[in-house]
Amino acid sequence: MLLRIDDTDPARSVAGGEGAILADLEWLGVDWDEGPVRQSERYVRHREAAHLVGEPDGEGALRLGRTTLLRPDGTPTYQLATAVDDLDFEITHVIRGNDHRPNEELQASLIRALGGTPPLYVHHGLLLGEDGRKLSKRHGASSLADLRGQGLPAEAVRAYLEELGLPRHDVRLDLARLRRLSTDTLAALPDEELAARVGVPASVAPALRGARDLVEARQYAALVLDPHEVDVAAPETLLRARELVTAGVAPRVLVRELKDVGGDLKALRLALTGAARGPELSAIIAALPREEIVRRIDVHLG
Repeated sequence: MLLRIDDTDPARSVAGGEGAILADLEWLGVDWDEGPVRQSERYVRHREAAHLVGEPDGEGALRLGRTTLLRPDGTPTYQLATAVDDLDFEITHVIRGNDHRPNEELQASLIRALGGTPPLYVHHGLLLGEDGRKLSKRHGASSLADLRGQGLPAEAVRAYLEELGLPRHDVRLDLARLRRLSTDTLAALPDEELAARVGVPASVAPALRGARDLVEARQYAALVLDPHEVDVAAPETLLRARELVTAGVAPRVLVRELKDVGGDLKALRLALTGAARGPELSAIIAALPREEIVRRIDVHLG
């Protein structure tokens, strides 16, 4: 696999763009054998090849039919650079989106004109928004960086792409499916790995298990490690919870016993995290040291 940066058009080259591509591929676990090779660094070779298929006009541009191969300033265009690079690097397979299908005939013709054999071109459908348009921020994600920023683990994104395979027609991004894969991925991680990704001690891992993504997992961790300060008025429940914790009762058993006697489980959750929602109550209890649970309860018992 050759990683090539097609940067023949300075106007479309975004600062930091190459670094973002490398970061996305590394995040997904996609490795390459050669590169990155930048087309902009091979312009001399591209110009030489252009003169083998034609001569510049009076303005200095070189065209094949209606397609410009060399601009008037002598710089190569994408079509020329791509054909020459595919030939020089002995590319055997090109897998790309259907939007490149119109380029196949021209690029194959250029390679033949240069004495080579075109690679096998495989075109697949594009990934679009739910409205059938090009992905953008309004669709919830327009790039891999957006998905990473939303806390979706790389394994979930890669599994989704592998499910899609090489669709013949355009497909619409299924964020709901991505999030289900994200939940499954996090649930399957060992405690140490899950905690490391969130940046917390492994002891907090039980409280992260219900998270749907890493952003939510970090929110859960914050509730456990740095609870909000709230007022809780349920002394009977808190006293009984304190007794059970001190006695070393297992978290799930503790919650079940409190529920059986009509205990205010919401009050206990508030006392431990300061939030009405979050991880399972038993997971919170499992993630905290016994003395810390007692300390937080005692704060509300006065």
